[in-house]
Amino acid sequence: SFQVGEIIGRFEKKGFYLKAYLTLDVPNLGLKLISVDRSFAEKHYADLSAKPFFNGLVEYIISGPVVAMIWEGKNVVTTGRKIIGATNPAESAPGTIRGDFAIDIGRNVIHGSDSVESARKEIALWFPECPVNWQSSLHPWIYE
Repeated sequence: SFQVGEIIGRFEKKGFYLKAYLTLDVPNLGLKLISVDRSFAEKHYADLSAKPFFNGLVEYIISGPVVAMIWEGKNVVTTGRKIIGATNPAESAPGTIRGDFAIDIGRNVIHGSDSVESARKEIALWFPECPVNWQSSLHPWIYE
């Protein structure tokens, strides 16, 4: 089993924070536990649909609940990818999420957007609720 709290902690320790969004005018953190159906999974991985491993990706993501998150902070995509580690866990350094929690490439424990453009698309898909501008009171202590 993987540790959701441990994964969240790694991003928080770096100074990133969960983005807020509105559901029925109630603010929520950019984190939710959901079960993914096949059509949603196919939409998420649409750019990989021609790859031979596409069906395996879809089967894996629909096999259990997913914790979807929106992380925010300076260079979050680039730095977040470093925290996550290489796509192939065998090539991920110890101390990265994949290096510590994954063994097989087809059983990766985490997905991270590979660009800001991809992140925007994925946030729109996973969080159709409206993200709002919220800033942690710690922000001025972390960022210049």
